[in-house]
Amino acid sequence: MRIALVGYGKMGRLIEELAPGCGIEVTGRFDIGQPLVAGDYSVAIDFTMPDAVVDNVRRAANLGIHLVVGTTGWAEDLETVRGIVDFAGIGLVYGANFSIGVNLFFRAVRDAAKLLATRPEYDPFLWEMHHRHKKDAPSGTALVLQSILRDAYGRNVEASSTRGGEVPGIHTVGFDSEADSITLTHTARSRKGFALGALVAAKWIEGRTGLHSFEEVLWEVPH
Repeated sequence: MRIALVGYGKMGRLIEELAPGCGIEVTGRFDIGQPLVAGDYSVAIDFTMPDAVVDNVRRAANLGIHLVVGTTGWAEDLETVRGIVDFAGIGLVYGANFSIGVNLFFRAVRDAAKLLATRPEYDPFLWEMHHRHKKDAPSGTALVLQSILRDAYGRNVEASSTRGGEVPGIHTVGFDSEADSITLTHTARSRKGFALGALVAAKWIEGRTGLHSFEEVLWEVPH
């Protein structure tokens, strides 16, 4: 399988490094000032900037190229992207986080929140930290965790965000009472998990159409 990279920063280079181990060859590389063009690939992986996503999707749709969008911070444009994808008949996978571990963490938090929401003495909280280069805050992952807590508690739980250094990502969901605290934390040690997840999604979306979340991909792919 051959793919293109849209955004050739740290994530793009890591994806290229890991691609051969997944049976994938990178045959196109596009960065700032180098828009995606047709080539010897059927899928492109986008790790760029939130304000570039819609234009990148539109360009890929015009070329008939399937997409994996790892960029976060563009949730308000989701329905616009859906319309572009459906009209063009391409496939697109998006996700707040392409780490398999984070998606397992989502499930663990969902189960814990349902249980703890029955105990009024425990108050939920949410904190996340990323490297200083990350533009969106709260992170896309934190927004998913917010949604999980909102579903369990019927109210919004504010997310606290910290940006600094080179931290790949830490997300903590806690439940605090006068007697004790219960916390669940996911800590990314590197960007490798995100890159491998994006490659899994690229193989999955080839030949499919429509808009799909990475969670859908994860639970369909054999483990």
